[in-house]
Amino acid sequence: MEVSFSQEIKSLALGQGDTFHGEGILAITKGLLQSGVAYVGGYQGAPVSHLLDVMVQAKPYMDQLGVHVEACSNEASAAAMLGASIHYPLRGAVTWKSIVGTNVAADALSNLASPGVTGGVLIVVGEDYGEGASVIQERSHAYALKSCMVLLDPRPELGKMVQMVEEGFRLSEASNMPAMMELRIRTCHVRGSFECKDNISPAVSTRHLMAEPAKFDYMKLAHPPVTFRQEKLKVEQRIPAARQYIVEHKLNELMDGPRQALGIIVQGGIYNALIRALQQFGLADAFGNSEIPLLVLNVTYPLVPEQVAEFALNKRAVLVVEEGQPEYIEQEIATFLRRRDINTALHGKDMLPSGGEYNVETLTAGLVAFLAKHASDVDSTSARAWLQGNGERRTAAAQQLAQAETTLPTRPPGFCIGCPERPVFSALKLAQQDVGPVHIAADIGCHAFGTFEPFSFGHSILGYGMSLASRAGVSPMMQRRTLSIMGDGGFWHNGLLTGVQSALFNGDDAVLMIFKNGYTSATGTQDIISTPSHAAKDGAEDKSTSIVHTNQAIENTLRGMGVQWLRTVHTYEVAEMRKTLNEAFTTEVGGLKVIVAEGECQLERQRRIKPWIASLLKKGERVVRVKYGVDEDVCTGDHACIRLSGCPTLTLKDNPDPLKVDPVATVIDGCVGCGLCGANAHAATLCPSFYRAEVIQNPKWHERLLGSLRAAFVRVLQPA
Repeated sequence: MEVSFSQEIKSLALGQGDTFHGEGILAITKGLLQSGVAYVGGYQGAPVSHLLDVMVQAKPYMDQLGVHVEACSNEASAAAMLGASIHYPLRGAVTWKSIVGTNVAADALSNLASPGVTGGVLIVVGEDYGEGASVIQERSHAYALKSCMVLLDPRPELGKMVQMVEEGFRLSEASNMPAMMELRIRTCHVRGSFECKDNISPAVSTRHLMAEPAKFDYMKLAHPPVTFRQEKLKVEQRIPAARQYIVEHKLNELMDGPRQALGIIVQGGIYNALIRALQQFGLADAFGNSEIPLLVLNVTYPLVPEQVAEFALNKRAVLVVEEGQPEYIEQEIATFLRRRDINTALHGKDMLPSGGEYNVETLTAGLVAFLAKHASDVDSTSARAWLQGNGERRTAAAQQLAQAETTLPTRPPGFCIGCPERPVFSALKLAQQDVGPVHIAADIGCHAFGTFEPFSFGHSILGYGMSLASRAGVSPMMQRRTLSIMGDGGFWHNGLLTGVQSALFNGDDAVLMIFKNGYTSATGTQDIISTPSHAAKDGAEDKSTSIVHTNQAIENTLRGMGVQWLRTVHTYEVAEMRKTLNEAFTTEVGGLKVIVAEGECQLERQRRIKPWIASLLKKGERVVRVKYGVDEDVCTGDHACIRLSGCPTLTLKDNPDPLKVDPVATVIDGCVGCGLCGANAHAATLCPSFYRAEVIQNPKWHERLLGSLRAAFVRVLQPA
């Protein structure tokens, strides 16, 4: 049972005269179809996963339109798909999370941008600089600059976003430059509506095939010596053509206002936050009308020098609102103005933070400084009071915590309840008690939560699937073998070649742990090559058991590449996993040793079994649910079980014994019955306070009778 996007797919089929209601990223997806896109690819990752997930599930509808959809193994393979648009009039779109995804795709993007494209190309990247972002705080803008690609940053209004998708393809074709569109998390999830157009079936598609390939044209190859000519074309033809199109079609928006002495140049993506900040001063209304003239850059590269200069001319001061660092846009604008001897005061990062998310509070503080210097007549009292009120609330909260002599614990994200990866880290904790501390190369994925307490495992995270490669310089220097951890998603994304192949070729003596949960779970539990088939899921006799063992793609691949020491262990078997880890660290067998930790993603497992259980209950059939608990009379209050588990449902409560002060462990509602607490107690020889209970719904008649007899016997044993 997977996540269904049936309602979203219906929205994609809307046509002329219909009104779309929904999220920004789905509007972008609809815009692709309205633009006549011929092929779509990408790699999963928030905040743009929705685009690819919906397209994959909408395959029957995509087939009707003739649109090819491909879920790619990584961002590099997605970017390489765009090579179809070099020779052919095919519009192509790919998507991934940036900046990490763009780093992976960089080689293909450079070799795409050099010869340029014939069909329009749109690369939708998810980008964010706030605390909610899960990636390094770098900018995609650098890639647009170095490779000469158009960079779109649309104003977060659904109609404008869809328009910029359509214009992005046309701009790409007019300039022969690939176009990137960066979308922040807030932009992807902004809700609204727009008037739809009919979807366009591409002229060349899976339903209308090309009879012959393109004629050979050496100028279309990213290969010396023609690459030297291609670099000149970027400057002499492509950028001027892009600038001409931007001006003629008014892609950047000039929003005039009565305060002509001032101006603000803002990236389209943070326009909404800027308007909200201006409202704090009474300089804007809820409809987006600003008293200070605004130049909204829906295209942030290339900038149009004449457009910027005309906006700044005869103004006392201009503020550049540019999120992220370095300040590429501000530097380029400063160059434009200086070359034209325009002496308008230019501000940006001198009044706004160099990094981080530009939320309303941050922008308001920057505007206070800007207006104080260049518009003293503006009353900033209300804005300052608003900022002060926010600061006072934070101060008051901190004082309350200080007076209570307590601190709020940090609450980073963690493993889901019943996650099959948590038991492995428990086993690793126990194994290191036997063999000693080991160097652990961590990786990107759900298993990265093992870097948090109570495990705190991991010495480095170098990239998705890069853990085994990242220990290559460490393991020869260590007396004890190193451990590398990656998921099955990371294994297929990059780890197979950069890690396993390299380690085997060099004869490295190391240990690799592969979490095989059947999905790329950290990006939204999308299917991969090692995902069990739908037939295996639907045909499982007992849907409550793990079914990942039905797919042996990882094991077969490892054996085919020559891995000799290979063990597959179910993750919830803590004692067996501990024993296997000890063997891997101490065996006399050299070379790469691989442990496949097998356990189905708990989210997918629950999605699979909950409908099944509901159907059984509806039919009145017998259902058994396992629940674990702690005998509070036996619990000693040592809490070693919690330090070894970290499960959110294993927590503390007051000791019912008035003679004992230490709180006791307890299992709260939410337990999914994975059995980790009991397995840990057994593997670590902890106290015998855990018990396993079976909750039976719709019991048989003899079970009801036996239950009544047991209850009566217990009442007899209880004191009066």
